[in-house]
Amino acid sequence: MASATGKTTATEHFAPTNGESSPEPISPIHAAPEFFGPTGDKHEAGATPDEEANSADRLDHEKTGWFAYLTTRNFWIVLVLGQVLALCITGTNTFSTLLAEQPFSIPAFQTFWNYVLLNIIYTSYSVYKYGFKGYLRTVLVRSWWKYIILSFLDVEGNYFTVLAYRYTTILSAQLINFWAIVMVVLISSIFLRVRYHWTQIVGILICIGGVGILFGSDHITQGSTTGGISSGNQLKGDLFALAGATFYGMSNVAEEFLVSKRPLYEVIGQLGFWGMLISGAQTGIFDRDGFHSATWHDGKVGGYLTGYTLLLTIFYTGAPIMFRLASAAFFNISLLTGNFWGVVIGVKVFHYSIYWMYPIAFVCIIGGLIIYFVGKNVLGEARKPWLGKNQERGVNGIGTARRRVENPEVIV
Repeated sequence: MASATGKTTATEHFAPTNGESSPEPISPIHAAPEFFGPTGDKHEAGATPDEEANSADRLDHEKTGWFAYLTTRNFWIVLVLGQVLALCITGTNTFSTLLAEQPFSIPAFQTFWNYVLLNIIYTSYSVYKYGFKGYLRTVLVRSWWKYIILSFLDVEGNYFTVLAYRYTTILSAQLINFWAIVMVVLISSIFLRVRYHWTQIVGILICIGGVGILFGSDHITQGSTTGGISSGNQLKGDLFALAGATFYGMSNVAEEFLVSKRPLYEVIGQLGFWGMLISGAQTGIFDRDGFHSATWHDGKVGGYLTGYTLLLTIFYTGAPIMFRLASAAFFNISLLTGNFWGVVIGVKVFHYSIYWMYPIAFVCIIGGLIIYFVGKNVLGEARKPWLGKNQERGVNGIGTARRRVENPEVIV
C-alpha cells in the first residue's frame, strides 16, 4: 500500500479524519480535499516542503538524552496499555482452560465468534465512513489479498494456541511468548528493515530472563503452585504452542505494517470479515468431532464463550493502537507479564498459590520494558522506518507519529 501520488496541482478526496485520515484516495462520500506536493506526498495548506521535511525531526528532538522518551506521556500510555492487553489475554487463557475442563474443545469455533463481533462492529463502521461503493472499491477490490493473508495468520495462531492449552498450561504460555518475540524481531529486521538499539535488545533479554525465572519457579515447585505444568501430551502441546507463536509473530508484524498505512477500523474490520470466513470454514472441516464430544447442556459453556469473546474483542481493538504507538516487539514483551497475572487470577479461580519467585519475575519484566525505551527519542517507535522521513506514506490516525507531527497537541 504505497502513498498516494499525483500532479503538483492535483486535488483529491479523502475520508474524514476523525483521527483516521487515509493516505490513499477513496470514495468522495463524506470527503474533504487535501493537497499534494511535487513528489505526490500530501502536506497541509500553507506549509512549505522544507518545513514539512524537518517537522518530524524537530518534534523528535524536543527532548534529548537517554531518558527522553521515558519522560513523555506516550511512554506511560504504552506501558499501561501493554498491561491492559496482558490482562485481556490472560483472561482469554483462563476461559480456554475452563472450557477445556467442561470438556469443550472446539478450537476454531471458540475464536469464530470473536471475528464475527469484530466484523459487525468495524466493517459496519468502515461502510459508513467510505460509503458502500467506496468500501467495495477501496477495501475489498484493492486490498483483499493483504487482509486474507493477515487473517489466515491470525486465525491459525489462535487455533494452535487453543490446541496447545489442551495439553499444557504454563510451559505453553512461555513458549508462545518467547518464540513470538523471536519471530517478530527477525521478521521486522528482515522485511521492515527495523534496526533495534542495543538497549532494546537488553530490555528484551531482561524480559525473557523474567520468564526464565517463572519457568524455574514451576520447575522447583513441580507446578504445584500453578495447577501443574502439563495436563496431557507435553510434546504435542509444545509443538502446537510453537506453531501458534510462529503464526502470531508473522501476523503481529503484518498488522503493524497495515495499521501504519490504513485506518484502524478498516484493518480490524477486514481482519474480522476474512477471519470469520476462514475460521468458519476451518470449524466445518476440522472441528466436527469436537461438536459431538463437547458439553452443551451446561450453562457455564455459554458464559465462558461469552467472556472469552468479549475479552478477545477488547484485545483486538487495543493491539493495533499498541502497534502504532510502539511496535510488534514491544507488544509481545508486554504480554510476558501475562504469566504473572495468570497466576494472580488462578489464585482465585483455580486455587493456585504464588511462589516467592513470581513477584521477582514480574519486577524483572517491567524493568525490561522500561529499559527497552532507554535512548529513544520523543516519538519513540511510533516513527516507522518504512513510512518515510516525515511519515508521509503513513496514515494520520490515533497513535501514529504522523498525527503527532501534524497536530503536536493531540494526546495520542
